Amino acid sequence: MTQETKNLLLAMGLSALVLIGWNQFYGKPALERAKLAQQGPVPAGAPTPDQTDAATPGAAPAPAGATPAAPREGAAAPTAPAPAPVVAKTRAEAVAATPRVTIDTKALSGSINLTGGRIDDIHLNGYHETTDPKSPTITLFSPVGAPRPYWAETGFVAAPGANIPVPNAQTVWTADATTLTAAKPVTLSWDNGQGLTFRRTIKSDDKFLFTVTDSVENKGAGAVTLFPYALVAREGRPELSGYAVLHEGLVGVVGESGVREYTYDKIEKEGRGTISWKGEGGWLGLTEKYWSGAIIPAQKGEFEGRFSAFGATAKTYQADSLGAAVSVAPGASLSNVTSIFAGAKETAVIDAYQATIPAKNFDLMIDWGWFYFITKPLFKLIDLIYKAIGNFGVAILIVTLIVKGVFYPLANKSYASMAKMKAVQPEMESIKARFGDDRARQQQELMELYKREKINPVAGCLPILLQIPVFFALYKVIFITIEMRHAPFFGWIKDLSAPDPTNIFNLFGLLPFDPTQIPLFGHFLHLGIWPLIMGVTMFVQMKMNPEPTDPVQKTMFAWMPVIFTFML
Repeated sequence: MTQETKNLLLAMGLSALVLIGWNQFYGKPALERAKLAQQGPVPAGAPTPDQTDAATPGAAPAPAGATPAAPREGAAAPTAPAPAPVVAKTRAEAVAATPRVTIDTKALSGSINLTGGRIDDIHLNGYHETTDPKSPTITLFSPVGAPRPYWAETGFVAAPGANIPVPNAQTVWTADATTLTAAKPVTLSWDNGQGLTFRRTIKSDDKFLFTVTDSVENKGAGAVTLFPYALVAREGRPELSGYAVLHEGLVGVVGESGVREYTYDKIEKEGRGTISWKGEGGWLGLTEKYWSGAIIPAQKGEFEGRFSAFGATAKTYQADSLGAAVSVAPGASLSNVTSIFAGAKETAVIDAYQATIPAKNFDLMIDWGWFYFITKPLFKLIDLIYKAIGNFGVAILIVTLIVKGVFYPLANKSYASMAKMKAVQPEMESIKARFGDDRARQQQELMELYKREKINPVAGCLPILLQIPVFFALYKVIFITIEMRHAPFFGWIKDLSAPDPTNIFNLFGLLPFDPTQIPLFGHFLHLGIWPLIMGVTMFVQMKMNPEPTDPVQKTMFAWMPVIFTFML
């Protein structure tokens, strides 16, 4: 056995160990998280993290320097007694525990909590947990006290040290209607007993946007100074897909700073759990693969945006905004308008909100990535073809052919270069045989051969390098866009966003066992028809190319289709 063969076997063995280790400790857990992410947020009654130090309903603004901060759940007011710990309930019990206004629109159902005036009960009517249309709809927002609370709120906070009662998480509002629809808004009101009357008018469209107008009327004897705020927050982390190609966590745009993305881990580690910046225009929110909750402050005038994580055990993650101070003179009133997005990240809907609110760079709520200028046009093309033929899978195949057609001139040059390389292979072998021990002379003779035959040895690689960003963008489009969630193809493919459900190792379901559950290497046995077709076509394509002269490279290229078949 030659040393090169020993090195090859050692490299293959180490590679196998790395793949098995990666699969066991990262790949398999990531796939489990992805399966849960396909179903959406954790359904009612699911287990929740320890809530002994979780946020409580008795929230009040926490002073911070010369200006206040947006409220944090569980921050007790200086003169108030310590709030009682939250007792975890089922979601239904938590919803029923407080008075509410029903939300009934085409896209959303749920309720507004009159205790605190929060939007904390949202179901997405058009999206189900599984491909079965009778399965439960996706639950997005849930109230404090339920498993994994998630909510949005707006309002005013007072200046630090000011003895002005303002609405907080314990305030019980009075509503002028029992149901909010797209045609009929609801107005909540509350009198602080010291001359200030607060009103909150909530409108909804037929999709995922609430327009909240907070107003205050001063009937007192003196002027008051208030700061408008808005926030979206959640207790505990959601089930994440766990893939680096997709951002999940806190995201936003404030002013000219560009999009800011913080994972849950990152916001806990940086800035002692709080990151803030100021600007005019933008939005902030919490995003998952397919769903998001976000606040869109008034786009005129500077505001401070903040991401934060707080709580000792059960962390609360919050994205909030704080506007500039406003003064309300006696006998006067003022209002502040905030938009709240709570729903599915549908591209057309997101783009429409960016244009009509308008909200600066709101389309970046969808993680189009570094190749935005390629990724989004590719989606537009796929979506256009889908609307014409009615099948996303066929649309993807057509777009792939279009991309290959665009790159054909480059690919043709690559094939011509490969053909020349194949024609001179006998001469290359002769040179290597004559100067086998003299690598420098060998390379010199090879370069002379390339020059004489007008061959560019890297010409075959250049088209591939140019195509990589395009096909990565295509992969990202398929991975991130909700439009392909639960979209069927043909036959047994009921969901293009899920793995191929067939498996050759149990004869495609004929044998009563699941080979993917075998410890250590079972994850690699998720091998259906489509990966097999990919492996065969890859093998044929590689045979069409000239074989490498180096025996190690030749062996590696021979095994590559097999490795990629199992890996992908």
